[in-house]
Amino acid sequence: MSSDQAPPKRAAGAAIQRSAVLVAAGILLSRLSGLVRTSLFAGAFGLKDTADVVAAALRIPNFLQNLFGEGALSASFIPVYSALLGAKRADEADRAARAILALLALVTSVIVLAGVLWTPLFIDLVAAGYTGAKRDLLIELVRIMFPGVGLLVLSAWCLAILNSHGRFFLSYAAPVVWNVAMIAVLVVFRHASAANLAIDFAWGAVAGSALQLAIQMPTVWRLMSGHWSDVRLHLSEHVRTVLKNFVPVLFSRGVVQISALIDGFIASFLGEGPLAALFAAQQLYTLPVSLFGMSVSAAELPAMSGTTGHATARAEALRGRLENSQRAIAVLVIPSALAFLAFGDVIAATLFQLRNFHHQDAVFVWAILAGSAVGLLASTLARLYAAAFYALGDTTTPVQYAVVRVILVAGLGYLLAIPLPHVLGLDLRWGTPGLTASAGVAGWVEFALLRRGLQRRIGAFSLQSSLLWRAWTAAGAAALVAVGGRWLIPITHPQIRGIVILGAYGLTYLAIAHQAKIVSFDEVVKRLK
Repeated sequence: MSSDQAPPKRAAGAAIQRSAVLVAAGILLSRLSGLVRTSLFAGAFGLKDTADVVAAALRIPNFLQNLFGEGALSASFIPVYSALLGAKRADEADRAARAILALLALVTSVIVLAGVLWTPLFIDLVAAGYTGAKRDLLIELVRIMFPGVGLLVLSAWCLAILNSHGRFFLSYAAPVVWNVAMIAVLVVFRHASAANLAIDFAWGAVAGSALQLAIQMPTVWRLMSGHWSDVRLHLSEHVRTVLKNFVPVLFSRGVVQISALIDGFIASFLGEGPLAALFAAQQLYTLPVSLFGMSVSAAELPAMSGTTGHATARAEALRGRLENSQRAIAVLVIPSALAFLAFGDVIAATLFQLRNFHHQDAVFVWAILAGSAVGLLASTLARLYAAAFYALGDTTTPVQYAVVRVILVAGLGYLLAIPLPHVLGLDLRWGTPGLTASAGVAGWVEFALLRRGLQRRIGAFSLQSSLLWRAWTAAGAAALVAVGGRWLIPITHPQIRGIVILGAYGLTYLAIAHQAKIVSFDEVVKRLK
């Protein structure tokens, strides 16, 4: 490589790092507000029937938002829109964006109307095990929440526009206001009965959806070139390309989301508490996936999509990006997974043990977290690999592998959650950790398939097994220090105890990783700044 090429490459790498940090910062704020919301939620409802119902009700808007919103739009719309912007064809890009907005508005309006009218049919997809008062309350909550679905999908359109223009922080921090609206409800109406508080919470979710859209629109308005009166379904070549890519990505995202619905469907037959516990645990085990995996993948997608040149040169550039991104993901996800395994009860107690959420509930959530830790690294890296396929214009291969994953999740999930507790003589609710463990095993299968498929397209790229072993060793040593402190420190208050133990674990891991040249303190401080 000649010397005159190095500065642009270094500049491009620095730009990706900055973008990833902005995405991570936005996601961090969003997830932290989500943890506050879930902490108050757990304190208000515990792991009781009403908590199960609210958790089930939230699954439908989350399913539709993820299906039509962030994932599908990011993979199908951003590459086309970013390419037009990169080619200095902003007017064409904005016309295509407005046409996609019109199409989304039409489709989501139909979905919201159908959801409100036919709610009983929808809830059988997520909680067929609920009957009587539980089912009646679920129907009421879902009907309230459905209008917010359309607002969240339109908010995801704003995210795609903002990301394409390099405005990463706002798009990923916007869900903070969604969480704040629900937090306000949990605080203001905390003395209401459980059923009434659940209804108020549902209305708070709808209000938060409107706020999430409203906070992004002014910036989107300024970024686009104008002519907002020309919002119509004009199926230009670019729009047709987006739709062509959207369908397989929609199916791919649908397959992934069906995996989550399967977990909820099975959990609804496991008694009182499993869905609420899954809801609480999900806020924890999706944090490293979102913070470390999504931040890097979201920042890389526009950059990988904009990579030009000969096929050989483009493949080389993609390999380089993947290797650097894998390293950044692995050194942070590995200690997260080990923390879930070693002291997930401490984590759950620190965040959720308030009022109606007790120590035994924290232990139950720990078991679910331990199951999720099985496939945490695989699931996080799979997001990066899928983004690479989308950047290559291949939206069908990830679908095929996602189907394999869902089949495994359904089969293994049923076996581990329903028959296995009977065989072991356990209460049926203890089948819940089997759901996350089965998803972890299926995640490794999907990871292997995606990796092999990518290597066939762009050539072999290294996962640096020596780095992985050093990271696991550093995390293991830090866990021993933290677990030792757990039994030696005479602190019973769950929040104070958790801060001390988790702080010791994190600082010890960073210190060992720094000495082992896995991570650099200078790099950590730089990213924090």
